Amino acid sequence: MNHFDVVIVGAGLSGIGAAYHLQHKCPGKTFVILEGREVIGGTWDLFRYPGIRSDSDMHTLGYNFKPWSEAKAIADGPSILKYVNETADENDIRKHIHFKHRVKSASWSTKNATWSVQVELADTGDTVEFYCNFLFMCGGYYRYDEAYTPEFKGADIFKGTTVHPQFWPEDLEFSGKKVIVIGSGATAMTLVPALAKKGAQVTMLQRSPTYVVSVPAVDKIANTLRKFLPATWAYAITRFKNVKLGNFFYNKTRTQPEKVKEKLLDMVRKSLPDYDVDTHFMPTYNPWDQRLCLIPDGDLYDVIKDGTATVVTDTIDTFTEKGIKLDSGKELEADIIVTATGLILSVVAGLKISVDGKNINFPDTVSYKGMMYSDVPNMIQTFGYINASWTLRADIIAEYVCRLLNRMDETGMRQCTPRLREEDKDMELLPWIKDFSSGYMQRMMHLLPRQGDRGPWRNTQNYALDKKLIRSAPLEDGALLFTNPLNRMERVETAPEIEESAADAA
Repeated sequence: MNHFDVVIVGAGLSGIGAAYHLQHKCPGKTFVILEGREVIGGTWDLFRYPGIRSDSDMHTLGYNFKPWSEAKAIADGPSILKYVNETADENDIRKHIHFKHRVKSASWSTKNATWSVQVELADTGDTVEFYCNFLFMCGGYYRYDEAYTPEFKGADIFKGTTVHPQFWPEDLEFSGKKVIVIGSGATAMTLVPALAKKGAQVTMLQRSPTYVVSVPAVDKIANTLRKFLPATWAYAITRFKNVKLGNFFYNKTRTQPEKVKEKLLDMVRKSLPDYDVDTHFMPTYNPWDQRLCLIPDGDLYDVIKDGTATVVTDTIDTFTEKGIKLDSGKELEADIIVTATGLILSVVAGLKISVDGKNINFPDTVSYKGMMYSDVPNMIQTFGYINASWTLRADIIAEYVCRLLNRMDETGMRQCTPRLREEDKDMELLPWIKDFSSGYMQRMMHLLPRQGDRGPWRNTQNYALDKKLIRSAPLEDGALLFTNPLNRMERVETAPEIEESAADAA
């Protein structure tokens, strides 16, 4: 029978972490992980382009409960995928995963305090239903089946190969070829040196520059600590160090942006002393108005200096048969064009959500602590940080879910619903993510929930503050309502009866 206490959507980094926390903090709860693909790993299995790696250090991108023990702190994709799979196997989580189960929609019935989750089986196209009291969304923040590619004039004229990194062909031969990588984000910064080091002649074509920071791929302090301390201690100390340093740097970008900007540009000039840094590495915005790009051990600078990669800052007029013609009139020749142009964001993994028969339009909702939505009961979505490692927030959100579930058991309540209080109804509503100008966010901001100008309706994107608001603050705050008491005399309904009641509510 497909009835569980908790349904987790997604078996990537967040979903496997969520399962661990449930097992350890809510051992009496039953749960299932529904995964649309056939393997664990999410992003770290989906993306297969050359050089795929983290753009955060693994002592903060790793789980708070499983030390990262490899030498490299800026890790490649296969190493991260191995880490996620190890976590699943060490904690016997794999048995809870239903692969090739694509969640399409979910409907909440207050009468039954139950989510009815509609799932498409990837192999057959058939639809099955799962039932749960709590829905834990860990499916990431972007569409897996579609990537963002602008409509380039003349794209159908180009006689070479065009590929998006999200769908990199395993058999693509690029050694000895001329490759244009369109973009200047983390993916482009990873691809360019990786392609160049394997024999391609690469041009990174960017419309505008991005802040680039070279960091050591190896954390010497972490590796030294592991020699003298237990792994858990060494990991905790390194994690604490890196969180504090990251937070200090981010705060400096908010309070002294010009000073930080000059520091970052000076670092580039030292690495590329005879290069036009102002044209190719000086953004028009302040640091952390968009995400900074980390390059391990200056690998991008190395391929620029040895001539196997170049950076061109210009805008595209049209694709041609042989490459790309720029607005400046210059034409770049290419055998392969890589459109590293971004992701398409999705809300709650693109699911259609309804509550008691009413469809939820998420832009009309207000985000509760950046993880729940006003008037949507018993559902939490994991969304990490844009200015720090994703998993820092995923861990504390998973801990919060466990607190909620245990509190509902203590009080005998079956439902928790964020709802605007009377004093909240006149507050200013703001974008879900403030002060972040990246195109992939701005393109989709109108489809995202709003946030308020006061707690608990703020989406702070601040780890230190979130630890107080999410991990430590009382659950009962007047905005999160615990309702729908369990009638202990009522009989337990069977799945067909639940299905019938859910259909009536819809």
